[in-house]
Amino acid sequence: MERELGVIRALVADDQAVVRTGFVSLLNTQEDIEVVGEAEDGVQAVRIAAETRPDLALLDIRMPHKNGIEAAREILSGSGGTTKVLMLTTFGLDEYVYDALAAGAGGFLLKDATFPELLHAVRVVAAGNALLSPEITKRVIGEFVHARTSRLPVHSVGELTAREAEVLTLIARGLSNAEIASRLTITDHTVKTHINRLFAKLELRDRAQAVIMAYELGLVRVGGGAG
Repeated sequence: MERELGVIRALVADDQAVVRTGFVSLLNTQEDIEVVGEAEDGVQAVRIAAETRPDLALLDIRMPHKNGIEAAREILSGSGGTTKVLMLTTFGLDEYVYDALAAGAGGFLLKDATFPELLHAVRVVAAGNALLSPEITKRVIGEFVHARTSRLPVHSVGELTAREAEVLTLIARGLSNAEIASRLTITDHTVKTHINRLFAKLELRDRAQAVIMAYELGLVRVGGGAG
């Protein structure tokens, strides 16, 4: 869930030295971000994350020895979810993006993202939110969610109240808590209450899993339409 952060302590893992060094240099120009570790493969990433306990791990999906998805699972498990994960990918429709989100990653970023996009992604995911509003993410989830065996617990829409289902649908469309409150004409506190309840009912860890669940329950469909 959302949390307040001071300086964001980040780990950057990518097997391409030029890419890794570039991200580290850019992040270190910010007063509210400090890179506390670098890794060139997934094994190193897991070890360094355990040693430094960063707020955010920026992981390349495709790394030697242990890929980013496996590393993400271990880092999230080892930190009890306190370390957030942002995945890096070269291709917009990477077949592994859905797996990364299902593993608990808070979102993903293309390696050719602009500097402002990188900073925005790091801050959003480190704060406990999901970076899922870009349309490309929705296409990826929509394409793969029905083709894979669900990694999430099996549930039905019937477990939710009408309002909880509505809130879940809006989360899947990329709306923030404030935007949901405005859309439904309710307070931010009420939105958070609905989110806490539906997360408990559906056994969800974060907003990324909530988006996947919304697709699997048929509340939203490919292209962003309601189910």
